[in-house]
Amino acid sequence: MVKAIALLSGGLDSMLAVKLVYKQDIDVVCLTFTTPFFNASKAQSATKQLNLPLVVEDITAEHLQMLKAPRYGYGKNMNPCIDCHILMLKTAGKKMESIGADFILTGEVLGQRPMSQTKQSLYIVAKNSGYADYILRPLSAQLLPPIKAEREGKINRSFLLDLAGRGRKEQMRLAAEFGISHYPPPAGGCLLTDPMFSRRLRDLFAHQEDRHIRDYELLKYGRHLRTAEGYKIIVGRNNADNEQLRKLTTDTDLVCNMADFPGPYVLVPYRNKSALPIAAAICVRYSDAPAGMEANVICSCDNKIKTVSSKATGKENCVSWII
Repeated sequence: MVKAIALLSGGLDSMLAVKLVYKQDIDVVCLTFTTPFFNASKAQSATKQLNLPLVVEDITAEHLQMLKAPRYGYGKNMNPCIDCHILMLKTAGKKMESIGADFILTGEVLGQRPMSQTKQSLYIVAKNSGYADYILRPLSAQLLPPIKAEREGKINRSFLLDLAGRGRKEQMRLAAEFGISHYPPPAGGCLLTDPMFSRRLRDLFAHQEDRHIRDYELLKYGRHLRTAEGYKIIVGRNNADNEQLRKLTTDTDLVCNMADFPGPYVLVPYRNKSALPIAAAICVRYSDAPAGMEANVICSCDNKIKTVSSKATGKENCVSWII
């Protein structure tokens, strides 16, 4: 039986691409990826509707290495879309070989995205993946050269489509025809396309050479401040932020909490004890302590606890330090 590996983001296009191939009695195994910047939740939801198996690959190590200096650069924010797609297709190609599949399919549509889905970009991605003759884009296949599986008659090209551009009308019509009732809105899902997250990531790259997975996870929560002295201070905005920051804290971090008033969880990563006075002042600034009042702040690091009295730092400082 003919077998295919489907790169499944969980969006409508990737689901439709799977349906177009699966209806030709081809065995389809879905593949998705996780990193600190995107997860498998949409793909998991999609495969429940498609009733197909899903393989989840963690490509964090390779992705972070690529992210430092992507060959084809970043998009509008910190999204290295072309290099990311190359990495995914390289990984999918190895999986294809390991399970004896005949080709790889993706939900890409020619011209839908200005950076990563032009004809030239699709060619670059396919060529650099090392599997150019095995990558099928079912939604735009009739506008692209036939791949090996098409030439060998393993899949019927006439049942594939010629979609192009950013319109969604035909995809929505096909979704109704295939009985796909639930699908996420287009785009979204990758934090590297988010302007605020990208600013934080650029700041991390600029100030910290030795980065760990936790450093990227911390970027997702709270307010992030970089003080004039260069201290990185993270302030929880609400209970959910506070809880996530607490989970990501280690004994070597400096942590500040209000002693007598409701306030935020304030985190200074990596034993930066010299930041204690300003971290305490920031903790008071974002607390419910009365304006102008000195308040007690409980600070801990290396399993040692110290209570300090501090006034709030100036509002203008916090505004200028926000990343």
